[in-house]
Amino acid sequence: MDISFLKELGLEAKNSGTSTGSKSVGSSSSYIDSYSPVDGKLIGSVSVTSAEDYEAVMGAAQSAFTTWRTMPAPQRGEIVRQYGDALRKHKDALGKLVSYEMGKSLQEGWGEVQEMIDICDFAVGLSRQLYGLTMHSERPSHRMYEQWHPLGVVGIISAFNFPVAVWSWNAMIAMVCGDVCIWKGSEKTPMCTVACQNIFHDVLRKNNVPEGVSCIVTGDYTVGEMMTKDKRVPLISATGSTRMGKIVAAEVGSRLGKSLLELGGNNAIIITPTADMKIVLPGAVFGAVGTCGQRCTSTRRLIVHESQYDQVKEVLKKAYGQLKIGNPLDANMHVGPLIDQDSVNTYLAAIESVKAQGGSFLVEGGVLEGRDYTSGCYVKPCIAEIEHDKEIVHHETFAPILYLIKYTGDLKDAVAIQNEVPQGLSSAIMTNSLKDAEHFLSAAGSDCGIANVNIGTSGAEIGGAFGGEKETGGGRESGSDSWKAYMRRQTNTINYSDTVPLAQGIKFDL
Repeated sequence: MDISFLKELGLEAKNSGTSTGSKSVGSSSSYIDSYSPVDGKLIGSVSVTSAEDYEAVMGAAQSAFTTWRTMPAPQRGEIVRQYGDALRKHKDALGKLVSYEMGKSLQEGWGEVQEMIDICDFAVGLSRQLYGLTMHSERPSHRMYEQWHPLGVVGIISAFNFPVAVWSWNAMIAMVCGDVCIWKGSEKTPMCTVACQNIFHDVLRKNNVPEGVSCIVTGDYTVGEMMTKDKRVPLISATGSTRMGKIVAAEVGSRLGKSLLELGGNNAIIITPTADMKIVLPGAVFGAVGTCGQRCTSTRRLIVHESQYDQVKEVLKKAYGQLKIGNPLDANMHVGPLIDQDSVNTYLAAIESVKAQGGSFLVEGGVLEGRDYTSGCYVKPCIAEIEHDKEIVHHETFAPILYLIKYTGDLKDAVAIQNEVPQGLSSAIMTNSLKDAEHFLSAAGSDCGIANVNIGTSGAEIGGAFGGEKETGGGRESGSDSWKAYMRRQTNTINYSDTVPLAQGIKFDL
């Protein structure tokens, strides 16, 4: 397999996992080996951040913040613009690395890098739009307004399934807001983290940006704990499982820090009697099998009206029979591998749980074997028919298992089934009824942070705020006014009179 893209990205057999921008920090002799789920081969090794290394990074970040926060926001935006251009230059290579290290299809790998480019463009425009408000004072000759200031050091903890894009959603916005960032990428995809930092090196150096504006650290949860417990980090943005998010929220909350949490999803598509099968099929199939079911927005449940149920079963079974599973760097493949053997085991355990809880399989699952599947991480996307109230259905399994659920009442019954799970990230309805669509989008409809009509649950545009409710964590990243999470609000009152009138007409004579 041609892996020349590693050289273009500045990656070697051994790489520093701790960097303050253009400088590598390294007192640790411990390394994480990254093996590709595509072919099981060693890609490279990345050094683990020690406690001493972390202190060096934190010192650099704090020092950089004192300079970075005073730079005009449009100038910060110019740095981000140049990073976007650098990503355009390396899009092919970085997309291939994402595909090879994580296992998603090459088109998805390139698409993830394109999301990074798009958020850079968004952030550049945002750098001239960090607007506050003016308010009328109740006191004469007074003016009130509010403005936004950067928080300081932002800690970013990202997951393996989007090893580069989610960091950029946070970092590019935080940087134009005046924050500096320390990023702990997933220990399952450490080469992607190093590659992103390598690309940023040249931009930072050419612009004489202080060391510490963009830092990386590497390791398991113990490295993440260094940030979550650190009072010098006012905001932790963490993406991962609900279990992880609860730990982060408790730790950060105990020191009255701020958390931005993007956690589990258990996303459903409701298929109504008026749904168009030409729209249902691509939305449901890609949502369920894209990234081998390892997206937080992956479609886990299809809630189908009884009038459409048999037809949906027929078209889905036929579509699944045409899926091509294999090397994701081959553009002809639809589905790549799961990230590692632990994920395979979780997938197999979920299949057994479905059977134990009375479900049956319309499309059988299993692990693929043979010359093209030597990593042992390739599995068959499967479809289970099961009752909506079974425990396994309410649990998020990060794998390509789709639950097919029948409903017999009206739309309110379908919405109740959708909303009964503890997660609340993405949702969709397939319908040609305006009444049904509007009910789904109303306060009495979907309880998710994302609610779509006639498109699937998977994926989102960077222009909108991304995130969900309930056990999804409540955080919002990317577009809209998500930038406010990375700043602190300050209300200002200016008295330009010759007296000091008090609010609410209070008299206080001296």
